[in-house]
Amino acid sequence: MARAAATGGYAGFGAGGATPHPSACGRHLLPQGEKGYLRPMTSPPPDLDAWRAAMTKPAGPLGGLARKAQVKINQIIPEKVHAAITTAMEGLTRGILTGADFATGSPQHGLSLDEKRAKAAAAIDGWKKTASVEGGITGAGGFLAAAADFPLLMSFKIKLLFEIAAIFGHDGTDLDERLYILHIFELAFSDAGHRARVLAAMDNWDARRAERPDTLETFDWRAFQQQYRDHIDLAKLAQMLPVVGAPVGAIVNWRLVESLGHTAVMAYRMREEGLVSGPATGIAIAPSPDGRGD
Repeated sequence: MARAAATGGYAGFGAGGATPHPSACGRHLLPQGEKGYLRPMTSPPPDLDAWRAAMTKPAGPLGGLARKAQVKINQIIPEKVHAAITTAMEGLTRGILTGADFATGSPQHGLSLDEKRAKAAAAIDGWKKTASVEGGITGAGGFLAAAADFPLLMSFKIKLLFEIAAIFGHDGTDLDERLYILHIFELAFSDAGHRARVLAAMDNWDARRAERPDTLETFDWRAFQQQYRDHIDLAKLAQMLPVVGAPVGAIVNWRLVESLGHTAVMAYRMREEGLVSGPATGIAIAPSPDGRGD
């Protein structure tokens, strides 16, 4: 596959790497066998490009050591305990996702990108404050109160994602949209390796809808709960400590919601761009308008 010119050109096939005239070919193979249509290419916005790179950047030495320690701990924990945690988190998340009160906002259409970002920022700010207050109260209450923080914080996060989905014009009552919301959650609270796999699944999302099942039964709940738990374990354990629990709970919840909100905005912007990054070339390719290949 020939690289597109840095100033924006056409990606396609040609003898000796030459790029044919756009009238000579209307379609070409996407990376990993996916298909799309040929169009004049522009580079993704710099901040979106940088975000994607950060999402797939390998963990540094300290992050790698922490991850190895968590893996060893998970290996020590009996399988029946893992199964019980997975079942509990799946039930909690399913209940949140299927609750009619979570998708209260209708999809908003006709907004400019600046308007979407402003509305999303306001939603993030509101839920940050709510989560921070809740984290401070439960952090001051010791172990039992801190344990109650988990379902409350989960519900705040999911509600925020539904709000941002509506701001970007998507219907949260749609099952496929709820699956996208789960993937955003994974992006925000997973290690680099898992984020890369999730990001690949989210690329070209709307054009690939036929590839996905119309049920959440095949969703990997085990990986979902383990990644989330490993990501927040140390921070949330500190919330249970006497004296420091309240300020730690307030700060941790603020930052977790802030991180999730930023991830959601970038994920929906990536979806609107409709760009797919090839693993070898980094070429951005648009999906075909009808969502079908040749």
